[in-house]
Amino acid sequence: MSGRVPPSSQDGGELAARLEALGSTLGQREAAFRGELAQARDCAQRLRCCVADALARFHTAAAAAGAPHLRIELSELRADDKHLRAVEFDLLRGRHKAIVTAKARGEVTLVGPFHIGKNEGPCLSFPLDAESELREALAGFLERFVEEAATP
Repeated sequence: MSGRVPPSSQDGGELAARLEALGSTLGQREAAFRGELAQARDCAQRLRCCVADALARFHTAAAAAGAPHLRIELSELRADDKHLRAVEFDLLRGRHKAIVTAKARGEVTLVGPFHIGKNEGPCLSFPLDAESELREALAGFLERFVEEAATP
């Protein structure tokens, strides 16, 4: 026995009630950003689909050229690691990483490429509705990532 007294059910009830109240307060605050966050999620999902298609073609071409080991992982869309009102997905190969983040404030940021454990960067940001500029930048971003990730 550790000598500690377990919390009583009354203490647990108080904790649960306090967190329930906090959940309600924070939920009401964040509900105001639901529409903008949905737009950011839609944008990020479209970009992820574009990247997935491009990576599929890259993998096929690399394998056909004799290098099937040149594989880039693409994460699922998820809540952003740093920004509460944003979503992101990653590109990974070994210690190489790049991140695409779509924020409820109306912008997309391309982060990297960088080595995991090192400072992130460089970053490029675009308005969510700057479709052509964003797609052009995304192409260069992916090319830089793949080049760095595939260089011994």
